[in-house]
Amino acid sequence: MPASTPSEPSRGASPLFLREPEIRRGIELLFFGYSHLGRTLDERLAEEGLGRAHHRALYFIARQPDLTVGELLRLLAITKQSLGRVLNDLADRDLMETRAGTRDRRQKLLRLTDSGRALEAQLFEALRRKLSAAYSSAGQEAVGGFWAVLEDLIPESERALLPETDASNARSTGQR
Repeated sequence: MPASTPSEPSRGASPLFLREPEIRRGIELLFFGYSHLGRTLDERLAEEGLGRAHHRALYFIARQPDLTVGELLRLLAITKQSLGRVLNDLADRDLMETRAGTRDRRQKLLRLTDSGRALEAQLFEALRRKLSAAYSSAGQEAVGGFWAVLEDLIPESERALLPETDASNARSTGQR
């Protein structure tokens, strides 16, 4: 990595990375990075009369068709009342449908409709472009380190909630 100039901050962490200024820098980068990533979608979501909570529900339902309401509640860590409003909005806009569970008819299984899958794909593509550019700029080793930090922020007991991917399997087996 080339040395940074006075007008360009260093992209590398200080050897004193556990001191308060470095921790604060990490918190600020997480906050601003997430904020800008979210803003990438806000206009498109607003066109549909939706917000970021709707996007999170669309995302996880797309990743796990036939997700139960209980499973989605655990993933999103929101109240049942808040999730109810989100799911009602998605159903009213014909973006999501529910059906009874196969083993327990009281269980609600969530699935995106064709229009819900299309909207989620558009939203994902906007995020994919943004993250791909940032990942390319940072490099493979930095991306692995970033994922490791984010995973370590999640309590071990909740990591099982993450959908399995080839990338997470590689990390858990030490094949970064």
